[in-house]
Amino acid sequence: MSFTSFDLHPLLLSNIESLGYETPTPIQTQALPPVMDGRDVMGLAQTGTGKTAAFLLPILNRLARRQPPKRRAIKALIVAPTRELAEQINDAARDLGRRTSVRTLTVYGGVGMSPQIQGLRRGVDIVVACPGRLLDHMRQGHVDFSALDTLVLDEADHMFDMGFLPDIRAILEKLPAKRQTLLFSATMPGSIRALADDILTDPVTVRIGTQAPAETVDHAVYPVAPSRKTGLLMELLTQAKTESVIVFTRTKHKAKGLAEMLCKTGCRAACIQGNLSQRQRQAALDGFKAGTYRVLVATDIAARGIDVSKVGHVINFDIPDTPDAYTHRIGRTGRAECQGQAHTLITREDMSMVRAIEHALGKPLPRRELEGFVPTPQEYRDQPTSRPDPRYRPRNGHSPRPANGDGQRRDGGKGRYFGQSRPAGQRPHGARPAPRREAQA
Repeated sequence: MSFTSFDLHPLLLSNIESLGYETPTPIQTQALPPVMDGRDVMGLAQTGTGKTAAFLLPILNRLARRQPPKRRAIKALIVAPTRELAEQINDAARDLGRRTSVRTLTVYGGVGMSPQIQGLRRGVDIVVACPGRLLDHMRQGHVDFSALDTLVLDEADHMFDMGFLPDIRAILEKLPAKRQTLLFSATMPGSIRALADDILTDPVTVRIGTQAPAETVDHAVYPVAPSRKTGLLMELLTQAKTESVIVFTRTKHKAKGLAEMLCKTGCRAACIQGNLSQRQRQAALDGFKAGTYRVLVATDIAARGIDVSKVGHVINFDIPDTPDAYTHRIGRTGRAECQGQAHTLITREDMSMVRAIEHALGKPLPRRELEGFVPTPQEYRDQPTSRPDPRYRPRNGHSPRPANGDGQRRDGGKGRYFGQSRPAGQRPHGARPAPRREAQA
């Protein structure tokens, strides 16, 4: 099957050809016909399978075939969870809709509102927005959705993970009831199913494959002692040769420090994490796409917002917090039918999450070892576990509060000391001073 079988506008077909796309992906093959017929659609597929074009092409096709309007009105709203994903969708809309006179605009936080307000006043056809900033514009009367035809919720499961459900419902209340609604997601938790039942009318469900890593991704875990993770990372980067690599960490601080360390070793690396401004994040992402940076160190903020077709390797320096996050992280490689490799560094304390991922996938994760980095039995014994320190016995059945780096609890030094003796002369928190007694004669 080719794209010509979908009765798309000639300009769209020309743009598809110029972008190098020859045949539609399975999600596009199944989703395009009902979406073009005006049906509500719920699309479930792995990341990197072409969901963006599956909802963009029908929208662009309708706009390209209309009569040029005297005054532009918003006809399509696409809601995405992150700024990076919003920009990715906007770029795809511009590439696919080149020479069709369709105008698009991104709306998200972290940047000034004035340029967005001016763009809305000039008139646009498609708005790609993140929920929080979109609500700000709606409450201030900057946006008019009275002519809206199509609503798309992209990466719906990720929006739920980020706590956007109240914002999504607030947005839905202000949109025309008569519209086409498209919901695309990589997974289908109960919360997504409940929302779909509320907002979709007689939907067509398109499900491609299972909720597991794409077959184009070769993924495995590498047992390692915590003190040797950095060395193993450097070895894996060496083996990757000149291919582009995304390294995922659990925290913003670690992402920043790891990127700085890689730069000092001569590696062309950049960092993308939540403490950076939108301009800094976009510059890092653009540099990675252009090949200026070979390695991109990122937190999970980038797990679903990076669409670079030729990422050769993904390295999980820290194991993700959920099985779904594992799928989305390693889905940054092996895209567009290219082959990719994903490596996850695991320590003893990560084994519970490894088992959770294996349970979700329905099969064990392949174990691999690199010579010189295999943990010794002593290193396994020395690794910390998730169990509470036996030296701290909680009182009244309460769990201990987490300790900070110097061994004290994060309550300003009050309460018991964790792994550290109490300073001389200081009584325990809550203890009453000893009564004064007169000297005996």
